[in-house]
This record gives sequence, structure tokens and C-alpha cells, in this order.
Amino acid sequence: MARIQKILIVGGGTAGWLTACYLAKTLGAGRPGAIGIKLVESRDIGILGVGEGTWPTIRATLAAIGIDEARFIRESTATFKQGVHFAHWARAAGSAGADHYFHPFNQPSYKGDGLHLLPYWLLGAAGDVPFAEAATMQKRVVDASRAPKRFGDADYQGPMNYAFHFDASKFAALLSAHGKSLGVEHDYVNVRDVELDEQGAIAGIVTEEAGTLHADLYIDCSGFRALLIGKALGSAFRDVNDTLFADRALALQVPYDRPDAPIASCTIATGHEAGWTWDIGLHERRGTGYVYSSRHTDDARAEEILRAYVGNVGEGLTPRLLKFRTGYRETQWIKNCVAVGLSAGFLEPLESTGIGLIEMAAYLIGHLFPFDGDTTRVAAEFNAQMTGRFERVVDFLKLHYCLSQRSEPFWRDNVDPATIPATLQDKLAMWRCRPPHRLDFINDLEMFPPSSWQFVLYGMEFKTELAPARTAFPQFDAARQEFHTLRQVTGHAVNDLPPHRAYIDHVIRHGALPQRARVAV
Repeated sequence: MARIQKILIVGGGTAGWLTACYLAKTLGAGRPGAIGIKLVESRDIGILGVGEGTWPTIRATLAAIGIDEARFIRESTATFKQGVHFAHWARAAGSAGADHYFHPFNQPSYKGDGLHLLPYWLLGAAGDVPFAEAATMQKRVVDASRAPKRFGDADYQGPMNYAFHFDASKFAALLSAHGKSLGVEHDYVNVRDVELDEQGAIAGIVTEEAGTLHADLYIDCSGFRALLIGKALGSAFRDVNDTLFADRALALQVPYDRPDAPIASCTIATGHEAGWTWDIGLHERRGTGYVYSSRHTDDARAEEILRAYVGNVGEGLTPRLLKFRTGYRETQWIKNCVAVGLSAGFLEPLESTGIGLIEMAAYLIGHLFPFDGDTTRVAAEFNAQMTGRFERVVDFLKLHYCLSQRSEPFWRDNVDPATIPATLQDKLAMWRCRPPHRLDFINDLEMFPPSSWQFVLYGMEFKTELAPARTAFPQFDAARQEFHTLRQVTGHAVNDLPPHRAYIDHVIRHGALPQRARVAV
């Protein structure tokens, strides 16, 4: 079997160029005798640049492909993301009770002496304080609009765990320039057809401008069109809209009300009658949008909701309507073709899973790479891992919806057990008498750590009855002291971290991470 000598990536954007950059670094593109990587994309297909959110893994990915943090922030007009602020998900606005909760990226405090704080929080050792605020410092850091790192901290390092928000169009342009510097070939073409050989593998990509292009491995990054994996190879699409109802979004870029307005260092997700709005703070504007279910509302009402949310800053601006299918390809690697990004699947914007799934697919392609040309076993492993990851993301996203106390039809339908996967129902049943534990999760298939499940579960006010097991947790006094210590040191952490806007302003203006001696706040 002939070894793989050439890779052709069909489609650009974040999926195509992030995959190209990662494979170029992993496989040593540009070196003598190295595997050739070429990316082709159409000039006619644009990128939605309303702002994108990421998961903290993006820092390791950017470092691995060789993009320094200051360049990334400057050229993508990126800002920091330290978690997600959920407003009006447990109950509607104006209802009695807590109106929001926070999903931080920091792990709950752990002293290393076996003292896990969650059981003691459930037993009341922290008093009437939400779990995310009691067990981490990050909520107060975010509430104060502080950056997650200090002046002088190294690339992708800081005392708070963080990801980024960025402009999708600018990020793709940065990745494109970087990919070409790594030896990735590039051309603009329009794909007219896909040719298959006698074994059903891809034999070539027929283009309008360059004729038929040939490769040994084809990577489908053609977006929702899925030209290779779906249209040509017929991989079935597993629809999950019976679990996750959102299938449309209205996106709107809006300015800040003043140039020096604080930049939120989290995504703000606000629940509404038939979905939720996102609000992402970039350097010079906010990326906002309303994600909703067309079965529970119409486009006109959705626009009313979005305009009411953004207020006067949205006057005269026209939102962009996006329609999407929620689900994923049952088989994402077939013979000599593998799908990455939207061509592989999409599970709505909640918790920014899209880019995280792209990262994982690129990682698996690079590290499972079939150098000898035999893709059979590698494809099976890739498919098992990516399908497992999609399945677990579906459960995690559904967790945000299925515990709501809201009364609108959208939310009532989300609480209906018939719409909750059996795998999630089993977890919820176990967690009624004990909190989530790492043994409940298969590490290599999880995008989200156990702490994320804990923050969302108890942010949505799930009840775990631990009183019968109280004797199994003898460190009550030590836990209460730890909660008290965390409250005290959090104030110092807030004071030690610079304002988010001040940090970003410096990088944008000066092109380098700020040093403590050079920047005054």
C-alpha cells in the first residue's frame, strides 16, 4: 500500500487553516521529503466574523503551531474568556431566586490532602454561596472585569485559567498567513465535482479553475455543505434536534456605548423564551446573537428578542440569519477522506464546542497519522473517539437545559424526560445521592472536565442529598476554613490582576505582552 505523500484540505476558515497549521507542524511540512499539504478554498464563501469563543485548550494549540500570544491577540483582536455567565437559565427574569450562575474555567480549590470541597459545599460548609464563587476565585475576578493574567506573565500563562474570544475572519486570516509560512500550499478554487475510484475512495477533486486535483488524503473542511464526506461519500448525518432544539441564530455586531467601556472577560449567555443570547466582548465591538428553536418561535419574534437585548446600540444594524442542523456525521473518516469542523458536525454555539472539536480532530489526525497509507484502523479509531466526544458534548449541553424551572414551551420541552438522553438520565439519577466524580467520565473522550459538569449542575440548582452520607466526610471544619480562606485571598487576586481592557489595549497598541515595569494602571 502506497504511503501518504500529499494531503489536500478542501475549505478554509478556522477548521481548514487550524488543521493545516497543526498538521504542518506535526508532520514537518516544508522540509525535504516531508508530506505535502495543500489547502484550497473558494473566494465566494465568506466567514461569519461576529466573534468566536474557545475552550482553554486553544492556548496549547496556538503554542504548538507557533503563534505567540501577543500576535494572536493583536491580529485577531482577541480578548480573554474566563468562563460563561449564565443569566435566567434556571428561572425567568423577574422570578424569585438567583438570576444567574457562573461556569468558571478554574478548577475548584484543592489542597492535595484529600479535601475535595464539593461534598462539603453540599453539606453547607460554605453557607449560602454559589459553588463557583465558594470554590474558586474566578467569579469575582470576572465580575471585576479583570484580565486572567498579570503584566509580565509569559505567553499563554497566568494565575487564572482562560481561553479567548476573537474575530473569526481575522483569526482565519492569521492562520492562513501562518500556515503558508509553515509550507502549506494555497489556492482559490471552486469545487465542481468529486471523483471516486473503483473502491469508493476519493480519486480527485474537480475544480473550475485548476482542473482535477489529486492527493493521498483528503480533509473535508467545506462546512455545512460537507462536499466530500456527505455529498460524495454519503456519510449519514445523525440528527440530535430531538435533544438539542436550537436550529437557528440571528447574529449582530454592535459597538460599545463608549470607547473605554469595560470588556467582559467571559461569555454572557442569557436565557430567553425560546433560546438564549450570546454576548462576546471584543476590543472595539461586541459580538451578539440569539440562538433559538424554530419550533418554538419565529424569525420575527427572534429579532424582537435580540433587539430588545442589545438596546439602542443595535439601531440601524441588520442581523444575519443562520440556519443549521444540529448533529454530526455517523462516520467522519471514510477511506481516504476525513471531515473536520462543520462538515463533521455542529452542536450549536453553547459552551464554544465547535473550535474545541476542530482542535481534537486535528490532533487525532496528526498523532494517529497513517504514514504507510493504511487508513483502515486509524479511521476506526478516529471515528470511535470523535463519535464518543460528540455524544458526550450532547449530554453536557443538554444538562444546561434539562434542569430549568422556566415555564415557556421551549424550556418545558427541554425538561421532558423523553428529550433527555438515557446516558444523561443515568448520571442525574446517580448524582441525586452523590456529586459527580471523575470516575463518571472517560477522560480521553471528554471535552469538559468533571468540574464543568459540577458548576453547571449546581448552578442550575440540582439537588444532591448528602445528609445520609455525612459521616463519610469528616473534614467539615477544615473545609469551612478553606472556604473562608478563599474568600479572603480572592480580594488580593482581584487587586493583583489588571483591568481587562487595559491589558488588551496595550497589546493592540504596542504589539507585545505588557511588562510590569512599563505599564501603569
